Amino acid sequence: MKKIAVFTSGGDSPGMNACIRAVVRTGLKLDLEVIGIKRGFEGMIDGEFINLDRRSVSGIMNRGGTILHSARSDRFRTEEGRKMAFQQLQKEGIEGIVAIGGDGTFTGADIFTKEFDIPFVGTPGTIDNDLYGTDFTIGYDTAINTAMRAIDKIKDTANAHHRLFFVEVMGRDAGFIALRSGIATGAEAVLIPESKTDTESLIRILELNEQNRKRANIVVVAEGDEEGGAFKIAETVKERFPYFETKVTILGHIQRGGAPTCMERVMASRMGMEAVKALLDGKRSVMVGQVHKDIVFTPFEKAIKHHEKVNPVLLDMVEMLA
Repeated sequence: MKKIAVFTSGGDSPGMNACIRAVVRTGLKLDLEVIGIKRGFEGMIDGEFINLDRRSVSGIMNRGGTILHSARSDRFRTEEGRKMAFQQLQKEGIEGIVAIGGDGTFTGADIFTKEFDIPFVGTPGTIDNDLYGTDFTIGYDTAINTAMRAIDKIKDTANAHHRLFFVEVMGRDAGFIALRSGIATGAEAVLIPESKTDTESLIRILELNEQNRKRANIVVVAEGDEEGGAFKIAETVKERFPYFETKVTILGHIQRGGAPTCMERVMASRMGMEAVKALLDGKRSVMVGQVHKDIVFTPFEKAIKHHEKVNPVLLDMVEMLA
């Protein structure tokens, strides 16, 4: 193998640039030519390839987002689109690919490898931390720290005005961001897709806090909560507590941006390095993960179908420590 490529796909996450940098510098150290594919699978179809050298990835480790940009591709879902992508890769002479992304990225890569026999090795780039085969995904640590700092600020104003805040964080299908940021900020409750929302229990907690004259109440809600998100839950609670000044804050895409944390940069760099080595070792259709500080390789199919489960201890912590 003499020529490999790297791309980012799906939602961006802090640490992707550190991973790109590691792929490029590891590849160059091992006498490989490294190509960047812009805009994920969409750019692969259109042949948006750029040569990457040491200088092109200098100074990017501390930047959020991705220098290769990202996009979702409906065309890649079709046989015709994947055939166009294969032809572009053949023309460029690319023999292996490092894919940085989440379940959609790995699903597409797995199908493509089976159809055209080009090896892919993935690194888990998603803030949701919902992939099986790694303790943490690239972007998760930064996202929970961003959410934590935002909730801390909200708690200041909640204390000043005796307010009840519902803070919605990202997590359409997974509540990992909500859980850890909620515990770290002392939230009264955390509502996530993985557990049934008990509105009556939440109301009892708020009633008890009111009796104890607690001035600030924070409820962290994952956007995928079964009740319909923070606004819907806030409306329900407001009906029972008309005297509460109830506010809703949706953190949204602020959680995706910003400089990656130290942990993020080191982990993403290690995963990028190991992904290149894995390609040279003949591995394919596997995701690089870090479990108990050790590097492991999980087949794409298993990584995306066996989503990481919520640790019940974290749920207990929310209830015990609120």
